[in-house]
Amino acid sequence: MANYQWYPGHMTKAKRMMQEDIKLIDLVIELVDARVPFSSRNPDIDELGKNKSRIILLNKSDLADIRKNKLWMDYFSKRGFYVLEMNSKTGAGMKSIQGVVQEACKEKIERDRKRGILNRPVRAMVVGIPNVGKSTFINSFAGKACAKTGNKPGVTKGKQWIRLNKSLELLDTPGILWPKFEDQTVGLRLAMIGSLNDEIIHLDELAYELIQFLKEEYAGLLEKRYQIEISEGQEVFDIIKAVCISKRCYLKGEELDIMRASSMIVEDFRNGRIGKITLEIPEE
Repeated sequence: MANYQWYPGHMTKAKRMMQEDIKLIDLVIELVDARVPFSSRNPDIDELGKNKSRIILLNKSDLADIRKNKLWMDYFSKRGFYVLEMNSKTGAGMKSIQGVVQEACKEKIERDRKRGILNRPVRAMVVGIPNVGKSTFINSFAGKACAKTGNKPGVTKGKQWIRLNKSLELLDTPGILWPKFEDQTVGLRLAMIGSLNDEIIHLDELAYELIQFLKEEYAGLLEKRYQIEISEGQEVFDIIKAVCISKRCYLKGEELDIMRASSMIVEDFRNGRIGKITLEIPEE
């Protein structure tokens, strides 16, 4: 299996900035990809945000397995997170966020009230690894109505706050964390959902691993999508060939275009065309 490594040098700078930013906020909103909720988290965030209220958003939950979404929601809830399923592109689940923010910051709002501070907005920061949908989320959550509150006295110069409503402000810069690949499976799963640069990945290897997984966990989906028959012990490579023939992926003459078929299988998975699929469950 290929070795997936990707830990850019500017990581340290981003992490230092985040340590500064986190001092200014009450709440950390963390986006993960619902198809790989574990692999798309960075373990540093628990350390960085340990005294803050925490919300985890299972983004792209419409592409994930409904049953497994529930398992992940239970898993995170048991660990003290508030959890929501959503899709930042279509806006599904967005309406519930405001209520969850109030719930997550209940103690802070109560403390403020006792100290005579009324209506101070909750300050939140959105974090996640690249390509998990942070900017899309900030844009669709903030909508067009939000005003950037700019440099208030006492707020670090240059920090942009987005005033969402009377009770919530977002720090405009999303916190960027990089995935940690202590385990190669994490790299592989991130490659499958398209979180790594496809130029460093062999799509045929990716398709191979994906088919292997779907054969074991989601029997029937490949047959249905590509109108092929898959027998009990059939080799993965033979399944890719069958997809080539079914979808007419040829180079010249009768030569099969394995790369084109591989690329199509990976794309179809990423866009949810093969079905609602989750690549990992909490017990692992």
